[in-house]
Amino acid sequence: MRKHPGVAFMAILAALTLVLAACQSSGPDLGLCRPIGDAKAPETPAPTAAAPGSSDLKIGLVTDVGTLDDRNFNQYSWEGALRGAEIIGAAEPSNIVTTASSDYAANIQSFVDQDYNIIVTVGFALGEATLAAATANPDVHFIGVDQFQAGDDFLAGAGLANYESLIFSEAQAGYLAGIVAASLSKSGEVAAIGGSGTIPPVVNYARGYENGAKSVNPDVKVHIKYISDDLGVAFNDPTTGKSFTDQFRQQNAKVDVIFQVAGKTGNGVLQSVEEGKIYGIGVDVDQWASTPESAECIVTSAEKKLTLAVSDGIAAVGGGSPRAGNVSYSATNDGIGLAPFYQFADLITDDIQSKIDAAFDGMAAGSVDPCKPSGLCYAGTADPGT
Repeated sequence: MRKHPGVAFMAILAALTLVLAACQSSGPDLGLCRPIGDAKAPETPAPTAAAPGSSDLKIGLVTDVGTLDDRNFNQYSWEGALRGAEIIGAAEPSNIVTTASSDYAANIQSFVDQDYNIIVTVGFALGEATLAAATANPDVHFIGVDQFQAGDDFLAGAGLANYESLIFSEAQAGYLAGIVAASLSKSGEVAAIGGSGTIPPVVNYARGYENGAKSVNPDVKVHIKYISDDLGVAFNDPTTGKSFTDQFRQQNAKVDVIFQVAGKTGNGVLQSVEEGKIYGIGVDVDQWASTPESAECIVTSAEKKLTLAVSDGIAAVGGGSPRAGNVSYSATNDGIGLAPFYQFADLITDDIQSKIDAAFDGMAAGSVDPCKPSGLCYAGTADPGT
């Protein structure tokens, strides 16, 4: 029987509509997220502050490319500067928000020219400019967040008495996140989406995550993907983070846990996680609290204690005992860890918590290496692996 041309056209149109819908879909809704209910973020303890005005030290902070309110690295380092100033009784710090990486040196020099005593620079990418400024200005104390001095292929130069570098064991924090991911995954497939594979702390997070997951389930499939080598896109572009993750989820529909390691770009990763109703794990800070729009899906975050580390450094200067060289924050001094589980707390069984606790204690004691067996960590970090 001959079909009517209009019927054939409608059939083709319907098929095209289905194909378009499939292309636009960002993966299945697995329904793993939960309303936050009455869950609340823990209160930050008030600092033991000196008397107002008891210190005349001037404190300045230079951000990495991005915004001060990125709800991540820049913001929590800034909060550390505020907290440190309060502890020593100094005036509120000033900040310069970097808009282009070519401005790093000029932004630092601006504070030097204004006779600032303490200059905090945020992020690995500012390491070279900070080292140069510290070398040229021995009377100014520099605090470099996520920077490493000497003996490393990405930041050369001898340690300086006026330059302290705050480094963190990303692999340890990632390892703990990997334990959570593998323990909660129903499919046996999890992922880490990093900003750029050229940045050692990002890679260390991902490698630790893979090893932590495999410590729970040796057969787990761990996808590790990086968004871009353009640092602006990699760490300051939530729109790209979301579209990248949408496409990844479409192509890897079995993945039910995603760990984001991409700064502000990672906020877009978490938006995609929220739409897919799968489990998300934040990075650097407690992203359940810092990105409330995605909190229904954020199980925990792999934390660097950024606020603590920066405020510690400022307090040491204010107390007359400035630190120098590489200052490590790891499991040994509670410098890394996991954020609370909030509405997902009941999923963390005693067995899972025991695995987390044993790994943390083992890393603190040196008996657990988060950089093994899969992929060695970059040297020149707080991680034990090389």
